[in-house]
Amino acid sequence: MIYLDNSATTKPFPEVIDSFVAVATNYFANPSSLHGLGMKAERLLAQAREQIAAMLRVKPNEIVFTSGGTEANNFAIKGVAWQYQRRGRHIITTKIEHPSVAEPCRQLEELGFEVTYLPVDREGRVSVEQVERALRDDTILVSVMHVNNEVGTVQPIEEIGALLSRYPKTLFHVDRVQGISKVPLDLKQAGVDLCTISAHKFHGLRGAGLLYVREGVRLAPLIAGGGQERQLRSGTENVAAIVAMAKALRLALERYERDIGRLQALKDEWLEALLAIPDIEINTPRDGAAPHIINFSLKRGVKPEVFVHELEKRGIYVSTTSACSSKKKAPSKTLLAMGLGEDRAERGIRISLSFDNSREEIAPAVAAIKQAIKTLSEVTE
Repeated sequence: MIYLDNSATTKPFPEVIDSFVAVATNYFANPSSLHGLGMKAERLLAQAREQIAAMLRVKPNEIVFTSGGTEANNFAIKGVAWQYQRRGRHIITTKIEHPSVAEPCRQLEELGFEVTYLPVDREGRVSVEQVERALRDDTILVSVMHVNNEVGTVQPIEEIGALLSRYPKTLFHVDRVQGISKVPLDLKQAGVDLCTISAHKFHGLRGAGLLYVREGVRLAPLIAGGGQERQLRSGTENVAAIVAMAKALRLALERYERDIGRLQALKDEWLEALLAIPDIEINTPRDGAAPHIINFSLKRGVKPEVFVHELEKRGIYVSTTSACSSKKKAPSKTLLAMGLGEDRAERGIRISLSFDNSREEIAPAVAAIKQAIKTLSEVTE
């Protein structure tokens, strides 16, 4: 098997699974319980919070655990909107955000909020100047992803943060789901107020994520109940998955320090091999992109969803658009926003790597890609 869909989800590290099983088996009590077993679970939760905060270079009380990236993005956007709606009802985001950002924004529009969706250039990048022009006196939030999940373009987060430092009434949210452990970002130096992270994108388990909430920022809770997570996110914490997330983040950041150069070189080799195939067009920019995502479009007549299944027959796993949108069979909104046209946007394929991929996979995978294109082209002719 050659797994090339790591932006959809990553294979959990064995040590992460071991941590989850150990905690779920031995420290299964509710961390809010007053008895000794509950207190042990609470201590593990606090320890994981401290460890994650240290790795992100933030304070433990700035970490709010969630069920994953989708909840954290919804919490950031709706929490700001409901908390600060008397200050203003204008939000700025981009045309290429993940559905868990775009859809909450559209829901808020139905409730009377105004959302500006900024365009991107042909490399999928928003400009700081566009953000500045869109700012208004009633702008309460700017939400821009760190790394685009479809083409891998890195957004100018530090520059946007520097701009927004002059607008203290406007909060800055960053969806860092695709960037964590692949592209460095200092949240404090970048002026980020809210940041989303999801465990299963860095070899943790699904069902665990977090929202960084800068000290001093207030959010209206989405989920009411027992008041866990400092009254911000009610619901019994998934201690085993959170401890496993802390372990996954530590291991992933260690892999980054050790292997990021190799991963970038691997991506470069993939690009060279794909550029030699006349039947595809590369959509990922050569510069200013994350080291693990490659997006290309197939020739006309080859349906991407059929192509994905054709590769699957050969034990190779890729995807079309983001996994959250791949079953909708709609053109890639990112490729459309980049101005590549509907035809090309309908034929997008994403390869996404992890530190576990190797250069030995390239030749057989590229051969399978060529053969799949040839086979499917003959079917349509």
